[in-house]
Amino acid sequence: MRKLDEIMSFNEQFIERKEYEKYLTTRFPDKKLVIVTCMDTRLTELLPKALNLRNGDAKIIKNAGAIITAPFGNIMRSIIVALYELNAREVLIIGHHECGMASIDPEQVVEHMIERGVPDHVIQTLQHSGVDFKRWLQGFNSVQESVVNSADIVRNHPLLPPNTPVHGLIIHPETGKLELVANGYDYVKGEA
Repeated sequence: MRKLDEIMSFNEQFIERKEYEKYLTTRFPDKKLVIVTCMDTRLTELLPKALNLRNGDAKIIKNAGAIITAPFGNIMRSIIVALYELNAREVLIIGHHECGMASIDPEQVVEHMIERGVPDHVIQTLQHSGVDFKRWLQGFNSVQESVVNSADIVRNHPLLPPNTPVHGLIIHPETGKLELVANGYDYVKGEA
């Protein structure tokens, strides 16, 4: 059976058994948090459990490496929407040890694109039209520096509500142990 068929079959049973009822909540995060974290599969269940989060407690945004690079990109837009429209009050940037973005080789990714069927002329055309694959696919050397840098981008955003705590943390992908690398309360006036 193909993956999509398996998913659709399971979903039909999930609905029939009304298993969704235990997950019912609103669109507003109960703990008023917006979290940017990595898409690493080890964090899917571990991260919420390690933070004592239940369904509905936080807005969780995932990408490769929990990296924020563009102050007006999709990740930052989602943070702004969560803060202004969904009642989030604090931001957590959570990277993790052993992240694949720490060792990613942009040139190797481009090679894999070609191996998987993207024509070389498409790669060449994109590169000649200004797409810098090395920069676009660039990871980081230090997860701590990456988390601090991403937290700084959010903290210094001109549209961030004043006095919004923006925290930076690193989680261990096996144990869930958290390491605080940027305490957002140190940057705000008064308590959040």
